[in-house]
Amino acid sequence: KEEAHKMRSRMEAGRVRTLSGARPGPVHRGVGGCSRVRASTPAGGEPRTGPDAGAGLAEAEGNQQWKWKTRVKGIVPSDTAVYPAQDMCSRCGLCDTYYVAKVKDACAFIGDGMSRIDSLEEEVHGRQRDLSSPDEVTFGVHEHMAFAKLRPGVEGAQWTGIVTTIGVEMLRSGMVEAVVCVQSDPEDELKPKPCLAMTEEEVIAARGVKPSLSPNLDVLAEVEARGIKKLLFIGVGCQVQALRSVEKYLGLEKLYVVGTNCTDNGPREGLEKFLEVTSSNPDQVKHYEFMQDYRVHMMYKDGVTCEKVPYFCLPADQLTDVIATSCYSCFDYVNGLADVVVGYMGVPFEGPDVPMTKHFQYATVRNKKGREIWDLLRRTERLVEEPCTREGTRQDFVKQTLVTDDDVQMGSKKSSPLPLWIGNILADVLEKIGPKGLEFAAYSLDYHVLRNFLLMYRRLGKERTYQHMPAYAKKIVESEDYRDVVAKQIAKGEKKGSPLDELARWVAALFSEK
Repeated sequence: KEEAHKMRSRMEAGRVRTLSGARPGPVHRGVGGCSRVRASTPAGGEPRTGPDAGAGLAEAEGNQQWKWKTRVKGIVPSDTAVYPAQDMCSRCGLCDTYYVAKVKDACAFIGDGMSRIDSLEEEVHGRQRDLSSPDEVTFGVHEHMAFAKLRPGVEGAQWTGIVTTIGVEMLRSGMVEAVVCVQSDPEDELKPKPCLAMTEEEVIAARGVKPSLSPNLDVLAEVEARGIKKLLFIGVGCQVQALRSVEKYLGLEKLYVVGTNCTDNGPREGLEKFLEVTSSNPDQVKHYEFMQDYRVHMMYKDGVTCEKVPYFCLPADQLTDVIATSCYSCFDYVNGLADVVVGYMGVPFEGPDVPMTKHFQYATVRNKKGREIWDLLRRTERLVEEPCTREGTRQDFVKQTLVTDDDVQMGSKKSSPLPLWIGNILADVLEKIGPKGLEFAAYSLDYHVLRNFLLMYRRLGKERTYQHMPAYAKKIVESEDYRDVVAKQIAKGEKKGSPLDELARWVAALFSEK
């Protein structure tokens, strides 16, 4: 009770502060509830200095509308830091800078959340996605899609190095002065370390995926402090949405955005648990992907060994907490606001003997800037492109996966991991008869939209969930293909109720018997 009283007092105090005043800062109503922003002096009493203190900003010095940059301080990252979106926070890095002042309208998980994508698409691409086009509902606004890889690839890259090469070539050509990318922490190669790369060597050092939440946007103030006017940003959907929302404040002449597909991410600690549960040698894993052959491919640090575990052999009920709440609330798997997106789920599996470093990926070019980027890559004469293909139908696979996973999420079923040999047989069969190419990507995308809708619906209610969802996600949920199975899963959850509801029914039954 004392703790609850203290929390209420802090929240009330926040309502009468401003972002430029003393802590605790204002309260914003977000998808995850009320949150508090620490906006001035960090713990310890020393004012924060450096780029995020607004130093060196000509706009902030000479124009009243930019004054907030010199007054507002970012949240100091720590294990106990409280972010505006609370448990919904994806740690994108925006609130670690003075751009915390814009979080209410920029965050993908506060207020209208990801529904803002609908209007931002028009601002970024010149139009919203065509909801009468099945491919645009699934993959977003696009002018060009292709299967792509580099030959030769980039040594040490996870795939063939398309994203890395884009960064290098854009710096080399003068299209940009710097690249926001993610290197590895010097003491932990799986831990992401955002970097403002000014040289080709720094971009190359960022090659490879770091499968953990990464605060890429915490370098924005450094971009301004260095006077950079032409920038390439590489990031995932929630980061890109926030970036697009504050783009007008950055003072850039040109901003290019290369996105990657992203789903089911989590903190570094969650990654460790996932690897311990999944791999027989977790300390040796350098990177991994959920591949189109229904297996997790885990590449070891030796660059040669690849451990493969069928999806069906994973203990799903032990892994629900390794995924961040923000990822369970995300509807932008395809990074709809980037200029170019590079992923892999839309490509047919090329066989067990083709490593990721020689495998095709798929690319989505969304707009004019995206064409500039892709044309630059073509001029390297290393880009191999093939037309996109698809095979099979996904809907029955989506529904079966959804029901199985959602029952585990609700606790009504325990996962029953198959023995490895049976799992491998099942994976081989499904790879042969299941959806392939773009249809496999659509299977994964539909499933994640439906799963996340159900989880948010139970946690926040229908009205709040619909406020957060973009139009294309609503179209998938309400489609004739899925509305019945969604309704059945909602009914299951309502029948089951919360643990407190179950306890109340048990107590009532006990007394009625007496």
